[in-house]
Amino acid sequence: MKKRLAIAFTGPSNSGKTTLIIKIAQKLMNEHKKEVAIIKHDPGDKARFDVEGKDSYKFSQTGAEVIVASPTRTTLFSKRARELEDMVKLFGDFDYLLVEGLKDLPLPRISVFREKIDETYFGYMDALATDKTVQIANYNIPKDVALLDLNDIDEIISWILQNAKEV
Repeated sequence: MKKRLAIAFTGPSNSGKTTLIIKIAQKLMNEHKKEVAIIKHDPGDKARFDVEGKDSYKFSQTGAEVIVASPTRTTLFSKRARELEDMVKLFGDFDYLLVEGLKDLPLPRISVFREKIDETYFGYMDALATDKTVQIANYNIPKDVALLDLNDIDEIISWILQNAKEV
């Protein structure tokens, strides 16, 4: 079995988390030839994957656990919250797991900010990824937090390779 490594990303809405995760995933898969899995937290329960009127929607409305299998993908519709370990098992084999959100997970965490930094994130960030719109000198960033350039994907991947946690 592969050594499966995980890293998490946090930050406010529209800070660039999703864009950063996409760039990292693409580079890890295309250039590093790694298998990547992604978990996105949906704290507002707003994500919709099944379309009203379709069978998947009708099945999921029953409250049952539903898997839709096709020749190109397998989709799980679950009405249960899951622990990280359970989600990791669903993925099977991968090299890197990139988690967006889920602040309470015990994973190394990169916080993403543009324009301004919310200092309430300091307690659970291991690295800070920002761009030139943030005036770093205006903040008392903890000494143990790595500073990363939001636009330097190679630098961020290098940090991930050194700090990701085995899951």
